[in-house]
Amino acid sequence: MKKLIGLAAAGAMLVALAGCASGGSGAAEGPKPLDELVVGFAQVGAESGWRTANTKDIQAAFKDAGIELKFSDAQQKQENQIKAIRSYIQQQVDVIAFSPVVETGWDAVLNEAKAAGIPVVLTDRAVDSKDDSLYVSFLGSDFVEEGKKAGQWVLDEYADTAEPVEIIQLEGTTGAAPAIDRAEGFAEVIAENPNLEVVASQTGDFTRAGGKQVTEALLKSNPGVDLIYAHNDDMGLGAIEAIEAAGLVPGKDIKIVTVDAVKDGMQALADGKINFIVECSPLLGKQLVDIVKQVNDGETPEKRIITEETTFTQEQAIEALPDRQY
Repeated sequence: MKKLIGLAAAGAMLVALAGCASGGSGAAEGPKPLDELVVGFAQVGAESGWRTANTKDIQAAFKDAGIELKFSDAQQKQENQIKAIRSYIQQQVDVIAFSPVVETGWDAVLNEAKAAGIPVVLTDRAVDSKDDSLYVSFLGSDFVEEGKKAGQWVLDEYADTAEPVEIIQLEGTTGAAPAIDRAEGFAEVIAENPNLEVVASQTGDFTRAGGKQVTEALLKSNPGVDLIYAHNDDMGLGAIEAIEAAGLVPGKDIKIVTVDAVKDGMQALADGKINFIVECSPLLGKQLVDIVKQVNDGETPEKRIITEETTFTQEQAIEALPDRQY
């Protein structure tokens, strides 16, 4: 039955999912009970506070829903994720969900999942594939918009500045969707002011240690830098350490803009060491459970589900911190 479904069109596959999940004996049997569902989740890793919060939220949401979740940590390696997905296919799980380490190189394994009749849900990050029938839904943030929000703050902050403004960009993992899109959105907005120039851009791999190491090196080659734009809080926190080690004051001598809004980042914003944060919520668990339930019921989830997010100034961070979940 699964092979037959895999050969059908994407819409027909979704209609037949309930039958496939029920041992392939036909959709007439209806959806599986939730406590009989098995979902395989292939996580990027634990490279940041954001990712840790994302993992905890997803695991908690599936536990609350009574759905079995098989979990794997790819340690930021694509080959590990592909191996995990193939393992889930062999185990004939009902749904596979994963947050792609990088955008490209997924067609082969996703076609294997499709041939096996197992629907795939992308979380947090997208894949670069011409065949969007390889996944049923993508749940996550609009990373380009996040970059634009960061760029708009910089544009407004330096609106009256006639002198050149030197910017260092701390990129996320090379090839990862948020790294590509956050850079694109930021560049698009700051292009409105010719005084704003990214003088150096290098990956810190979304880690605090990477952010510190890269900032240390780039500050030596760019001693006149005015602002650091980090693609996540952890790299921004690493940059703070490097700036302080250089005898400078983060948030004043060198301004910092980051993306995520995890507690450590928000605390640094409240303390004035970071100047502005664009939120990227890791709390995707309940929405992912909802997608799994829709698929199990033979429904077609929305192809693109965007999470609602905001931005934070120092005052807003101080107000939000006491009730922050992550």
